[in-house]
Amino acid sequence: MIRRAKKHEITDILGITNSCAEDMIKKGIFQWNKNYPSREAFERDLDRNELYVLEKNEIIIGCIVISDFMDKEYIPIHWDTPNTKNMYIHRLAVHPDHQGKGYASLLMDFAEDLAKTHNFLSIRLDTLSKNKRNISFYTARGYQQKEDIYFPHKSEFPFHCYELVL
Repeated sequence: MIRRAKKHEITDILGITNSCAEDMIKKGIFQWNKNYPSREAFERDLDRNELYVLEKNEIIIGCIVISDFMDKEYIPIHWDTPNTKNMYIHRLAVHPDHQGKGYASLLMDFAEDLAKTHNFLSIRLDTLSKNKRNISFYTARGYQQKEDIYFPHKSEFPFHCYELVL
């Protein structure tokens, strides 16, 4: 079941994202670290009603942020749609113990259905250029690679931006 997160669940969500960060680092993917994602980011997401969780047997195993807020880093990107009614995906995570079972696809299906239901023009996101698994995942879903952005506090490598026109 996918539903909006609750404030008391942020610690559990951080446990998932910290486990994902550790797992990625072991694989040489430095997309997340001890500073990101942060409690403050998730609290802001929660305040905006943008944080969702995936539950299995009443245990949170994944999360996703579904937002209509465009971060300043995305402004210079040449997108395929106008910057008027777009959805942004952030902090998609499935606990490593549950990866490879289609749960990330379920979360993205949920986000894409939500975007279509609310007549968004496109869905936008970014992922580390070194994260080949994410790149394959988003490309297989029809997302088109755009330009790169940089988050020096996360990685020295660029992040590829992607857009799915709805």
